Amino acid sequence: MEPILHTYSIVTRDEKSGQFGVAVQSHWFNVGSLCPWVEAGVGAVATQSSVKVSYGPQGLKLMREGKSAQGALYALLAEDEDRETRQVAMLDACGNVAVHTGTRCIAKAGHVAGSGFSVQANMMKKDTVWGAMAEAFQKAQGDLAERLLAALQAAQAEGGDIRGKQSAAMLVADGIRSEEPYEHILINLRVDDHPEPLVELERLLHIQHAYEHMNKGDEFLVKDAMFEAMKEYSLGASLAPNIEELPFWQAVTMAANGHLQEALPIFHSVFKINRDWAETIQRLPTAGFFPDDKEMLDKILQELDK
Repeated sequence: MEPILHTYSIVTRDEKSGQFGVAVQSHWFNVGSLCPWVEAGVGAVATQSSVKVSYGPQGLKLMREGKSAQGALYALLAEDEDRETRQVAMLDACGNVAVHTGTRCIAKAGHVAGSGFSVQANMMKKDTVWGAMAEAFQKAQGDLAERLLAALQAAQAEGGDIRGKQSAAMLVADGIRSEEPYEHILINLRVDDHPEPLVELERLLHIQHAYEHMNKGDEFLVKDAMFEAMKEYSLGASLAPNIEELPFWQAVTMAANGHLQEALPIFHSVFKINRDWAETIQRLPTAGFFPDDKEMLDKILQELDK
């Protein structure tokens, strides 16, 4: 028996960045393994209601081979005897949208397609959910991931799934078509089972952004742009203040790039939280991830006893 995903979702392509995104919430375990599909430079798919998972990979395959979103969706629907139980949205590399809400999807069910996006929902508490999603997405500020989250939050605020909530997921890929599309997945977040899946999804998105800022900080530091690097590190730390691994690698990068004195107080604060980080840094030179410099390591390890 096919899973019954009573779900709301959004598929979109950001015109400015070229990024593709899919986000979804459902009262079903592990919706992220079933509903959202995205491939960099190709398109995005959401498959739900009486979900036929193959609409995801097959839809992307057809769009990769040159079919439009409409052509891909119609081709798959034509071969599906249970098409009226399906709810599927597809979006291609040109921003074309195709969406189908079958007549046998459980009410309240519907969709709204706009320029470069589609929102769809089934078994909702009210028939205003998908309209609220579209409005929220179009008004939202921030990057694509933040706008996707805003659409999901608007659906929940409007009543959401009549049965409640359980899982959520978000996929974002860039617009670069490649033989290695997995290298171009920017965000891949899943909340498989949680009493407040959107709250947890937002928390994970903040952590994702924290790591992105830390990576940018590393890039600036290698270029000896210390001010810009510290700005990015500070932003990352503010988004994930309870993850001591982020400042640890910040200090490692700073020390390895000639900024040992600035790194020492960061090492001190990290070691104070967890002394195992001192053991960790001693293992890095052998693996080639830190200079084999005994004097530098001794100065760092002195922070253990201060």
